[in-house]
Amino acid sequence: MVHEANIHIHHLTRVEGHGDITAVIQDGELKEVQFSVVEAPRFFEAFLRDRAYDEVAHLASRICGICAVSHRAAALKAIEAAFDVKVSEQTVLLRRLAFYGEILSSHVLHLYFLVAPDFLGVPSLLHLAERERETIKRAMRLKRLAYDLCREVVGRHTHPVAMNAGGFPFVHDEAGLLRMKDRLIEAKEDIRETVSLFRGLSLPSFERETEYVSLKHPSVYPFYGGDLFSSESGSLAPEAYREAVREYVQPHSTAKYARWNRSAYMVGALSRVNNNHGLLGPFAREAADRLGLEAPCHNPFMNNSAQVVESALCVEEAVQIIDRLLERGVRSEEELAPVHPCSGRGVGAVEAPRGTLFHEYAFDDQGRCLEANLVIPTAQNLGNLEEDLRSYAPGLVDQEESVIERALEVLVRAYDPCISCSTHVVRLERDPSTHEQAGMKGGSTMKESREPDEREERDALCPECGHAFKAYVDRVVQDDKKSGMRQKIECPVCGCGECSVVQPGT
Repeated sequence: MVHEANIHIHHLTRVEGHGDITAVIQDGELKEVQFSVVEAPRFFEAFLRDRAYDEVAHLASRICGICAVSHRAAALKAIEAAFDVKVSEQTVLLRRLAFYGEILSSHVLHLYFLVAPDFLGVPSLLHLAERERETIKRAMRLKRLAYDLCREVVGRHTHPVAMNAGGFPFVHDEAGLLRMKDRLIEAKEDIRETVSLFRGLSLPSFERETEYVSLKHPSVYPFYGGDLFSSESGSLAPEAYREAVREYVQPHSTAKYARWNRSAYMVGALSRVNNNHGLLGPFAREAADRLGLEAPCHNPFMNNSAQVVESALCVEEAVQIIDRLLERGVRSEEELAPVHPCSGRGVGAVEAPRGTLFHEYAFDDQGRCLEANLVIPTAQNLGNLEEDLRSYAPGLVDQEESVIERALEVLVRAYDPCISCSTHVVRLERDPSTHEQAGMKGGSTMKESREPDEREERDALCPECGHAFKAYVDRVVQDDKKSGMRQKIECPVCGCGECSVVQPGT
């Protein structure tokens, strides 16, 4: 048993981005465990302001190279909602087809290259190049298939260029779609072998009941559309997401956290399968049965099994969509659904590989972006991940420190975090006298964490570097009644710790 330990895993490996795990054990008891996002904010919400609507989706896809289709689609849905654009059934089918390519690509990357080494006893899948050469070739075949499917539909997977507001700017080649169908059918055998591989892995038996959040649709598995759904409270229209998804910040993270009915909730493959198990097709259901995945499932390590099931679903349903497109005939969309910029606000919600993704934009009457709000799946998962760590870690204290470290790493990787996407700024202000960009609300410099409904936002000014920014009044010290200021909060730019919050009326 480890009686005293200060575990600090700096920049966890085999995840996207930079995150740290900290655990403190004293007198044989776990005193603290947390996962810290330590990447610098990326300011995408600020970049999108003042941009024309047709630039917004193009820039939004740059948020993530893994989930570029998801970000572009969420942006397009928000733009189309703001301008009341109705796209064709063909456009919806093609966008769904692109999602299947992206989900398959991301899941294969995570399952084979990031997760499998944990259970195969190697630091990297490349260490199996000689012994398990067919396993690596299978992973690469599936990755190639997924990328080629995206290329066929949206021009390319990474930052797609051929998916616009109102529809598609080119006519899809029916012969190319037919070739993709044949390859997808062939890939079913690789999916079956993937199921066999993960069926043979020994996953930890840890369980913790939580709230599961995803989109939910009455008739199709909801990667691209549906209502927002909580396993605790049921359905909600996506445009009302702010009524449920309450974001807040923690002092140890540059990513925001979120809660709904409970103190934390989970998004991602396991949540989708739990909430939409009845929509799995025969091939995906066969995979779920072989993997022992039944709904509801409360083991977060089974998120990886849910990703395998969704990979089967992507192959299965992609074939069905191609059949529908070919039966009805792929029509020219040179005359896209008309887009008439106007003053308005729109929300787009989709299921990215790692969970529910929200894009919200406000536009002026010229179609220029006035405001952007992006709620990222990994950020929504952070609170639930930390609660899982707190529940899981006490059962590990009788192990060697190296075993504890590895076990905590495996749990974090099971969530498939995309950390770079999660670092997040809500609002960028400008000082009218200098036109300098201000900064962020909610970052790693804040002093303490409170529930989101207890906070109030105020203007703050840094005397050292001159930056104006937004701060929460529940993260500063007591009022200075005489000066009308609140003192000693840290600047998110220079970190001086001498910034003041301006009280109303001063």
